[in-house]
Amino acid sequence: MNKGKVWLVGAGPGDPGLLTVKAAEVIRQADLIVYDALIGDSLFSLFPKEAEHINVGKRSGNHTMPQDKIDELLLAQALQGKKVVRLKGGDPFLFGRGGEELELLAEHGIDYEIVPGIPSPIAVPAYNGIPVTHRDYTSSLHIITGHKRKGSSEDIDFEVLVRTKGTLVFLMGIARLGYICEGLLNAGMDPQMPAAVLQQGTTAGQKRIVAGLADLEEEVRRQGVETPAIIIVGRVCALADQFAWAEKRPLAGSRIIVTRPRGMISGMAARLRRLGAEVLELPSIETEAREDQSLLEEALDHISDFRWIVFTSPTGVRVFFDVLKAGGRDVRSLAPLKIAAIGTGTRKELSEHGLNADFMPSVYDGETLGRELAALVEPEDRILIPRAAAGNIQLLQRLEEAGAKVTDIATYDTVDAAQDLVDEAALFESGKIDCAVFTSASTVRGFVSRNPGLDFRLVRAACIGKQTRACAEQYGMKTFMSEEASMDSLTELVIRMKEQEDNVKGETKWK
Repeated sequence: MNKGKVWLVGAGPGDPGLLTVKAAEVIRQADLIVYDALIGDSLFSLFPKEAEHINVGKRSGNHTMPQDKIDELLLAQALQGKKVVRLKGGDPFLFGRGGEELELLAEHGIDYEIVPGIPSPIAVPAYNGIPVTHRDYTSSLHIITGHKRKGSSEDIDFEVLVRTKGTLVFLMGIARLGYICEGLLNAGMDPQMPAAVLQQGTTAGQKRIVAGLADLEEEVRRQGVETPAIIIVGRVCALADQFAWAEKRPLAGSRIIVTRPRGMISGMAARLRRLGAEVLELPSIETEAREDQSLLEEALDHISDFRWIVFTSPTGVRVFFDVLKAGGRDVRSLAPLKIAAIGTGTRKELSEHGLNADFMPSVYDGETLGRELAALVEPEDRILIPRAAAGNIQLLQRLEEAGAKVTDIATYDTVDAAQDLVDEAALFESGKIDCAVFTSASTVRGFVSRNPGLDFRLVRAACIGKQTRACAEQYGMKTFMSEEASMDSLTELVIRMKEQEDNVKGETKWK
């Protein structure tokens, strides 16, 4: 058997937007992903459905798997011929034990690559408005581990650090904050030297505590801090308020679940991230094209008999054209038909195939599509609707009431998507999710199916339309509905939800 390969990949500090292009590419082709606890839940959406994944979850004082066992795991899986991704927070060579993990692989002749990651001692201060170097303040940066290795007598040479007059960043040092502050002060550092503790940088949990070095420990004790967090000491910390930018975004501090069909890139998630939210993209449903497409193939053989073709989802468009191409048919055969699309997403997918929609309803739902299209069709017009097996019945009823002859063909099925990477119920129960965004009733049902033990009254649901909202209300969710069934309107709804909650509680973060 051929030996496999190991990629040692840096996942960056938490924001998935800071993952490198190469890292994303490597993750998507992996057979096995061995990941740490600090990579951030938002990255799970990149994991291939077919890939195995193992959480070796290293946090301070709590190692799910000892380091030597991780080393042996990587070797054993590579020897089985697998493409193994070792995914580590930050950069794998910056206090990430990357060198240790390579030793065993090199010894056994395993092929490997290193994919550097954006390190937290640079990214986290940047997200807090702190430049780690600045010509007017300092020209050097020093990164120190604040974690003392078990059984080790090694200590930090504070006098050397103070003499550098540079920016000091301590990683994994919160438990030793008092020791670090005292050591720097005893070594002669100015008690008023600006210093900061930066909590969960680049994520929704980001928090900044800035004080003079002598007062930092007491200020952290007063305000409280959660790990992971870094300590930064230096004159550049005084620039934080002036240069702060991340918390000024409309959805900063928000953690949002976006449900979507598996395999579909979520434009909604991208919109929310640009506005500052931490987004977890979780597949709640999967769409599966039916193996037997004989009914659609028969309709395509007599496509000139139809007056209209109606598409109710982007998936329906994709499956339709897959069948069209598989049969060697020419897209020009559709020329006599008029095309209706239920909404902007479906219209966009049609445009990918060089077609424009002749009609879209004023409200993007099946009932409105059927009612408004019924006013345009002539009696006896034949209409082809290739769509999901569980399609909206009102669309069919409205067209048939107008006298149209409808051929309604199920071309794909919608099924619940399983995922075991994120415990959604625990996140809602602990108040760590601010809202869930639903773009269809089927995504609501998939979410409910995946979380049978959850009290759905804890879920604040942003819904794209009446049918989606009605479905969410059936389960007791606190629902909100966008003014229009579009991604722009849904995004505006999420912003309003946050603003309303902030106004009620007088805070800048949902609770």
